[in-house]
Amino acid sequence: MRSIRQPGPPPTARAVVVPALLHPVEFMLPPGALLLEALRDALAAQGFRSAALSIEGGGFGPFGYVMPALSPDAACAAWYSGTFRPPGTTRLERGAVTFGSRDGAPFFHTHAIWTEADGRRCAGHILPEEAIIAVPIRVSGVALSGAEFAVADDPETGFRLFAPIPAPRIDGVGGHPGLALRLRPNQDITLALEALAREAGFSRAALRGGVGSIIGARYAAAPPVDPFATEMFIRDGCIGADSQLDITLVDYTGALSEGSLVRGDNPVLMTLEAVLDPEG
Repeated sequence: MRSIRQPGPPPTARAVVVPALLHPVEFMLPPGALLLEALRDALAAQGFRSAALSIEGGGFGPFGYVMPALSPDAACAAWYSGTFRPPGTTRLERGAVTFGSRDGAPFFHTHAIWTEADGRRCAGHILPEEAIIAVPIRVSGVALSGAEFAVADDPETGFRLFAPIPAPRIDGVGGHPGLALRLRPNQDITLALEALAREAGFSRAALRGGVGSIIGARYAAAPPVDPFATEMFIRDGCIGADSQLDITLVDYTGALSEGSLVRGDNPVLMTLEAVLDPEG
């Protein structure tokens, strides 16, 4: 299986996992607000501050994003492009969101696919400070109690990355058990998720959120992606006897690809943030 040397030492544990209570959420985000602030306010109105979400429909303007790129030095195995700011209204197709905190303030990590005003279909990493909602956006997923995603230094990759940490349970909101997780590099994404589900006693689980990167891609029914630096999100995912992860991916050449991942041949590049939901 493919692998990429990271700049720092790999921890023995290849996943960060925190049990959580999951609370299904669904709401619309109105136009006029920064995406970060709109998500923060919608979750806070229900008593939550961290979640694994899908966003769909609607649009942005102004809008800023980056794509994967080769690293300019040995400090990291890959890096980001310069910022793209397409004019007009960018129409969102779909994306995945990890919502939590960075340095004590609300923050998110979002990969998505969209169509720009000139008709180009593009994908990448939405910049939290540069995405103004222009057309209402539909949001669904699970909010977390007993765990939350927080950004911290990751010595292995040299990045600051989201990972789950324990948090106080939120009283009076119910919820059902699940797992908040982060996968570390150089392990097959499907096999790693299956192992975590087995350890938790989940015979089957849906994947909520699903923001990360893999080393190129090998699809069940689409051409392979060879450029190693990517950003991707999981459009639909289930883990169990018939695991299937359907993704959208952009590589460092700007090429888009979509499809169902081959089990056992798609290693993580930097990270995968997600929630395993056994009642999904």
